[in-house]
Amino acid sequence: MGTEFLKIKESEEATEIIQNLFDECYRAEGEEIPVADAYGRILFEDVLSPMDFPPFDKALKDGFAVKAEDTFGANDENPNTLEVIDFLEAGSTTDKVVESGKAIEISTGAAMPEGADAVVMVEYCDKGEKSVDILKSATPTLDVAKKGSDIGQGELLMEKGSVLTPGKIGVLLSQGFKTVNVFKKPSVGVISTGNELIDQEDELTYGKIFDVNGNMIKNDVISCGGDAKFLGIVKDNYDQLKQKIQESLKEADILICSGGTSAGLGDVIKHVLDELGEVYIHGISVQPGKPTIVGVVDDKIIIGLPGNPVSALMIFNVFVAPAITKLSGIDYNFAEHSINGILQKRIHSPVGRMQYQLVKIDGDKVYPIFKDSGAIFSLSTADGYVKVLKSVELVDEGEEVEVFLFNKLI
Repeated sequence: MGTEFLKIKESEEATEIIQNLFDECYRAEGEEIPVADAYGRILFEDVLSPMDFPPFDKALKDGFAVKAEDTFGANDENPNTLEVIDFLEAGSTTDKVVESGKAIEISTGAAMPEGADAVVMVEYCDKGEKSVDILKSATPTLDVAKKGSDIGQGELLMEKGSVLTPGKIGVLLSQGFKTVNVFKKPSVGVISTGNELIDQEDELTYGKIFDVNGNMIKNDVISCGGDAKFLGIVKDNYDQLKQKIQESLKEADILICSGGTSAGLGDVIKHVLDELGEVYIHGISVQPGKPTIVGVVDDKIIIGLPGNPVSALMIFNVFVAPAITKLSGIDYNFAEHSINGILQKRIHSPVGRMQYQLVKIDGDKVYPIFKDSGAIFSLSTADGYVKVLKSVELVDEGEEVEVFLFNKLI
């Protein structure tokens, strides 16, 4: 007879234990990375502007930099004629001063010359060889971006926790930042266990199946902001699994295994964790996913997910993803990402155990996906899941249900 589940927990208790373990074992850390490589990363601290932007008064239009008072009363029939004393392109400067009766031709983005306080668009000018007729009057600061008008030195540019989008990266670059302090991604190793598993490069023979969980869970970790690596397949062998776990903990801060977690004779993860560290959860009172193990070895958390892909994905999303997401610095409340809809087929549930029922959404219609936890195709069609409380035996067709959406961080 197999080993009994000795530390089975209710869903709420398991959630609390896992988050508490993450809080005890890890703390969020920052790292400096090049701004050019920071797309999608999360700011670890507030960012203040080191300079005024724009750093000088600049022209917003092609035209002529003038004293606004020299244009008053100008129109098509009675233009004001000014002497043109220079030409400024973006990036160039001049030592000439715009005095009364004078103007400097200027391009968009060029620094305003001394003495000028407005730009008259080229459309309202009639240029001669050394003069220009102004055909429309201007007001002070017309088509001029004043120094610091976008943001002043020392002002808050971005808050801690902001996701660095292309636009935000553009702002950082405009301020001269070369590096930025972002949340360091938690390092997560992923292992698959099982004598029946083979890599995609191997030949599929009778009784064997291709590994699904390894790279599936790795990519789910990445979607939660983690730095994940698939570390390979291990047979259901105590010594091999023990060695693999010890090796993996040298390069990963968190380790996620799938398979080898139930109470069968071939399931060895619990025994390995008992020897190397401490088991805090051995079984969660949910369906699917009861055979879930959570332990700590050398102050690092090891999560043992069920081997069935649907169970593994469900347990990861419900219990593990929120903790990794929080550690990654991502402000994402999983409980808030849900929608309500009308159930199109009844759901039968075992009393005494929380059930997570995969569903597909079509508008306000919710369709349960009735396949066992090893049915791979359901992974590609499910939009989320419905929680059926352990005290509920039947959720009838036509009832309104809350659908918790799968992780949509990327």
